[in-house]
Amino acid sequence: MDTLIIDRHDIRRLVDSVGLDTLMRELITRLKTSFASFQSGDISTPARSGFSYHRPQLGLVEWMPAMQTGGPVCVKIVGYHPSNPSTLNLPTILSTTSLYDTRTGHLLGLADATFLTALRTGAASAVATSWLAQEDSKVLGLIGCGAQAVTQAHAISLALPKLQEILFFDTDSSTMTSLPARLAPLRLKASAKAAALDQLMPKADILCTATSVDVAGGPVFTEGTEKSSLHINAVGSDFPGKTEVPLALLRRARVCPDFRDQAIAEGECQQLRPDEIGVDLATIARNPEDFAHYRDEQTVFDSTGWAVEDLAAMEMVMGYAEELQLGQRVELESVFEDPMNPYEFDAPAPLIARASSF
Repeated sequence: MDTLIIDRHDIRRLVDSVGLDTLMRELITRLKTSFASFQSGDISTPARSGFSYHRPQLGLVEWMPAMQTGGPVCVKIVGYHPSNPSTLNLPTILSTTSLYDTRTGHLLGLADATFLTALRTGAASAVATSWLAQEDSKVLGLIGCGAQAVTQAHAISLALPKLQEILFFDTDSSTMTSLPARLAPLRLKASAKAAALDQLMPKADILCTATSVDVAGGPVFTEGTEKSSLHINAVGSDFPGKTEVPLALLRRARVCPDFRDQAIAEGECQQLRPDEIGVDLATIARNPEDFAHYRDEQTVFDSTGWAVEDLAAMEMVMGYAEELQLGQRVELESVFEDPMNPYEFDAPAPLIARASSF
């Protein structure tokens, strides 16, 4: 009945042992299977819920549950605070993921999910890109050069081997100029260089928007010069009232959300009527070839972050932790010889005596 605790040091050892490319490729494969499993009813997820607030800082803490039929329940607790990098030198997103045994309710594992959240967000965009973008796409555009830009570039580069160039832009010049150094360890085949929006938009075959734009501060680019077959991974819309993509483009594009109810509440789909929203990614996952004609149209993957992705990432990291003997096992839960006696401790008499002495 012990619980496997996987902290940030274990995650680092895991990355050193397995490699970022291997982890990303495996997670992309797992997500394709997980999306199809959701469509068949083997995985269920309610819409995430939580608390959003403006004091002491704009942010939210929310919980994202998913259950695999006959398998575990996964719950991720995530904090989103866009001022963290500039005010506290902390990531915008901090999170942990827990995994529960549905036979008993036992907590099987608890892991740092800050790295896993970035990894699975990139992997989800790679899955959408592999199904919706033109297969010979050569230019990736990034609007927003923060933490998510690294995993977006990494995942999409692995999904599209013909990618030749990455153009990037950010309103924060220091964040933009530091991106090449953060991408360098990945040894991407595509060259990366900064570009003004009026240079980036006409050239991009694929666009990833991953910004910390303020609520009601979007869109983050002007439509009208982009390619007729542009595929967009809209990653940064993750808060009520926060959007990145121009409404006119959304209305003429095929908009495919990760999780429809969630996207309507806090994704790009906030801007659309229900009849303007296309099929979700899970529907495409069942028969991607049925949607191959989307590649010649403008498409938008409305990526709000989905608990199905967190379940896949957590199962992957738990498997590697077991294999590599990473993490610390802790007897966290109270389990007694007599399950009917919650006061059955090793030495009940001194405890009772101590309580009665007050």
